[in-house]
Amino acid sequence: MGRLTPVDHPDLLVGAASGDDAAVWRLDEDRALIATADFITPVVDDARTWGRVAAANAVSDIYAMGGRPLLALNLVGWNTEALPSEMLSEVLQGGQDVAADGGFVVAGGHTIDDPEPKYGMAVIGEVHPDRLLTNAGLRDGDHLVLTKPLGIGIVTTAIKRDMAEPRVVDAALSSMTRLNAVAAQVALEAGATGATDVTGFGLLGHLGRMCAESGVDAVVHVDDVPFLDGARALAEAGSIPGGTGRNLGWIRDRLDADGVGELDITMLADAQTSGGLVFGAKSAEAADAAVRTLTDSGHTAARIGEVGSGTGRIRLD
Repeated sequence: MGRLTPVDHPDLLVGAASGDDAAVWRLDEDRALIATADFITPVVDDARTWGRVAAANAVSDIYAMGGRPLLALNLVGWNTEALPSEMLSEVLQGGQDVAADGGFVVAGGHTIDDPEPKYGMAVIGEVHPDRLLTNAGLRDGDHLVLTKPLGIGIVTTAIKRDMAEPRVVDAALSSMTRLNAVAAQVALEAGATGATDVTGFGLLGHLGRMCAESGVDAVVHVDDVPFLDGARALAEAGSIPGGTGRNLGWIRDRLDADGVGELDITMLADAQTSGGLVFGAKSAEAADAAVRTLTDSGHTAARIGEVGSGTGRIRLD
C-alpha cells in the first residue's frame, strides 16, 4: 500500500491517504458520494445472524462518515463443495434484513469459490459535504463519546472456544447487529466533525489514528469506557483475539498508561466487529446530551474522555 501513488483530485474529499472509513467523492455543492467495502469470516454458527452482523459491519463505514446508505452489492466467498446453497441464502437474507432496517437497497453482488466462507458488502451512500465526519476532524476541546460497549472481540473469541455463556453471546450479537444510523445523527447534532467506527483496530487503534490525522492528543478515562457484561471475566480467562496484540503493538509508542493495569490496556485495544462510533462532541454539555439521547434509544454509550492540542498521543487515566 505504501508504494501506491496518492490520488489527488479536487472532488476526492476523502481518499486512502488518511486511512479513513470510506472514500468520499463530491458531486456538487450539496451532495457527495461515500463508497466503502468490507467483508468478514463467520463470527457465529447461525448463517442468517452472521449475514446480519457482516452487513451491519459493512454499512457502518457510511454512518461513520456522517452519511446515509443508498445501495449495496453483496460480496461472497463460498465453499460450494462443503456448504449448501440454502445456507448461503440464509446469509444473504441476513444482509437483506439489515438493508431493510437501514433503508437501503441490495442490488446484486459477486460470488467466488473460496475454501473459507466470507460475506460482506460494497456500499454506496451520500452525505452533504458540509456535514462530513472524518477521522481528521477531532478538535482541541472536543469531548469523546463512545456509542457501543467494547468487548466484541473477546466474546467472539470465547464463542469459538465454547467459553461464552448464552446471555453474553446474546448481548454481543445485539450490539453487533445494531446499526450506527442513530449514532451518526446524534454525533452531528452534538457538533462533531471528527468520528470513526471502532472495528478491527480497537478503540486505541482507531482513536490513535484519529489523533494522528487530526494533530491532537486524547485523554481516555478508563473507568468510564463501557464493556459488554462478562467481557472482563472472559479476558481474564485468556479469551483475547490475536488482532488485539497487533493493535497494542501499533499504538504502544504513542500511549501513556502509567498506573493502568495491563488487562485494562488490552481490553481497550480489543479488536471489534461492527462496533460503535467514537466521536468528538463540541462541549461537555453536547457530549452528555448525546449520551442521554443514545441511552434513551437503547444504546450503551458514554462520555469517555477529552481532546487537547498535541501530536497524536493517547493518555489513559
